[in-house]
Amino acid sequence: MTVMDLDRAWDLHPQVSVRPEPFGALLYHFGTRRLSFLKDRRLLAVVQALAHAPTARAACLAAGLADEELHRYERALAVLAQSSMVVGRTS
Repeated sequence: MTVMDLDRAWDLHPQVSVRPEPFGALLYHFGTRRLSFLKDRRLLAVVQALAHAPTARAACLAAGLADEELHRYERALAVLAQSSMVVGRTS
């Protein structure tokens, strides 16, 4: 499994499209043709905040997560990184 470093900058892969839904969101990767379901609207808020946050931890905090919730969301982001939905930001 991909390790998610919350203290690193992450972003959606450029080929990923996000479609918000009442249950959370659908993420579609046009390169791999993979579909991921986000069943948590707060996870959607974290994913959307990644583009503007200096780190994944900052994105989590901006989405209103408490420190004790970070481990759960770190695992969810690691799954998204494993499937190339989110990627480490290089600049």
